Amino acid sequence: MAELKSIGKKLLTSNNFIITYLRSMVSSQAASWVDYVVCFLLFALTGLGSFWATAAGAFCGGVVNCIINYKFTFRAEGCDWRAVVVKYAVVWCGSLLLNSYGTEWFYGVVMNWQWIQSFNLPENVYFIGSRLFISLMVSWFWNFLLQRYVVYRPMSFDRYISAALGGKTNTEK
Repeated sequence: MAELKSIGKKLLTSNNFIITYLRSMVSSQAASWVDYVVCFLLFALTGLGSFWATAAGAFCGGVVNCIINYKFTFRAEGCDWRAVVVKYAVVWCGSLLLNSYGTEWFYGVVMNWQWIQSFNLPENVYFIGSRLFISLMVSWFWNFLLQRYVVYRPMSFDRYISAALGGKTNTEK
């Protein structure tokens, strides 16, 4: 039992790349569920286009992800939350654009592949498959790396962000 507690503590506190990635997967899953539910409901039930449904889902998921990552995944206590929010917003905007345009592009490709269309699946299935594929690529190759090495780490320009948003700089006591 003590060994299990030790493993649990390591999973919750280690800054090891793999363990941090595992924690980010938990955060990402929570945010992704919010993202996908909002996205799919807007697309399937309201008829909102794939771009805007994806954008709305990504926004809602992004808010959830930022909060969980700040406290749980990267434990960014050494970073002013104002700087984290601004850096996260920049990375998130890139993610939003990559997910939205990537989904739109890949969905268009899938809808024009005759052999895929021969399966005669509902349009919603092609959309959600496109959305899942693109979101995985963006998550692995954009979000995690930038969050780990930029967003949730103190950077030299954080003090300017904090000062511009009314926070204390490192030189103030």
